[in-house]
Amino acid sequence: MCFEKRVFEKDEILLQEGKICRHLYFIESGLLRYFINKDGNDITKFFTEAPYCFTSQVSFTSEKPSTENIQAIEQSVILQTTLNQANDLLELKSWNTFIRKLIQEVQYFTEEILQEIQTETAENRYKKMIETNPKLLQRVPLKYLASYFGIAPQSLSRIRKKIVSS
Repeated sequence: MCFEKRVFEKDEILLQEGKICRHLYFIESGLLRYFINKDGNDITKFFTEAPYCFTSQVSFTSEKPSTENIQAIEQSVILQTTLNQANDLLELKSWNTFIRKLIQEVQYFTEEILQEIQTETAENRYKKMIETNPKLLQRVPLKYLASYFGIAPQSLSRIRKKIVSS
């Protein structure tokens, strides 16, 4: 079997900054948060919901220490495979096609996030999330959402209050 099933509990760290990411993962159920530490503060980069493949791309493929952390923010059921097993799977045309499409999707998603960060206010990004993924807002703790939007939790509370009263 190429994939091993694991259950990560709420708040459990799947990958710690400075460690090498040894797995390509598939999240079957649950919710994850990618974050970095800067000057003692956690900065949320993004969230990954089931069902989706994920890893710390640079660390996994180059076998270098990760610059990010991955944390389960809900109990999460994860399938994982090693780099060697993933490379063996590339011999299968269907897996090769899947990985190519996944890489394109991740690149698109990354470019979209970067553009939003550079051109949109936290309030507009929050409104977009309400439109595109309102259930995620109910699942993610406010401190992680505020960090993702690059604002203090109090500022996010003001934005939420303003939107509700509009």
